[in-house]
Amino acid sequence: MADEVTLLDFWPSVYCMRVRIALAEKGIKYESKEQDLFNKSPLLLESNPVHKKIPVLVHNGKPICESVIILEYIDAVWHDKAPLLPSDPYQRAQARFWADFIDKKVGDATKKIWATKGEEQEVGKKEFFDALKLLEAELGDKPYFGGESFGLVDIAFVVFYSWFYTYETLGNFSIEAECPKLIAWAKRCLEKESVAKSLVDGKKVFEFVVQLKKRLGIE
Repeated sequence: MADEVTLLDFWPSVYCMRVRIALAEKGIKYESKEQDLFNKSPLLLESNPVHKKIPVLVHNGKPICESVIILEYIDAVWHDKAPLLPSDPYQRAQARFWADFIDKKVGDATKKIWATKGEEQEVGKKEFFDALKLLEAELGDKPYFGGESFGLVDIAFVVFYSWFYTYETLGNFSIEAECPKLIAWAKRCLEKESVAKSLVDGKKVFEFVVQLKKRLGIE
């Protein structure tokens, strides 16, 4: 029986982009169901009753939530192609550490950049660049975070590249000026078809954020 794979998706979400990249890397056919986060569907509420958030991967009727957990699930189920995690236990632990770091440090800081202003935004900018500097040091001179192979940490972080234009425009800074190695790494990742077709154009994200800020009353 063929696998039935559905992604409860939202086009500008970095967390949904992660899942789209992983599915593309593995060559998995799936149905994308775009969600309205201001009017959450019964399917989303039923599939993720705890957090009520996207993304949700529904595999043969069973929902899996939280983007990094979904990536690990995809890697475990479709393990015969394009491994996302290294086989060495220590390296796997390191990959999980950095994916968790990205979720906690980059995700929180970037929201302050686009959703706040003044002092709080300045705090977000400092937190963002502190995190970027640590990530750049971890990358070092390697082509990818895992070494020669594109993997979990690359997927977890490269999706934010779609939002860099928004952060730079609203925060009035240049990421490339501060972290040139990270931009070079992101462009290397974009040479992969799985990444190029899963990421969203930065200008489109910016237009979305401008409208979102109006809707939320945080202009």
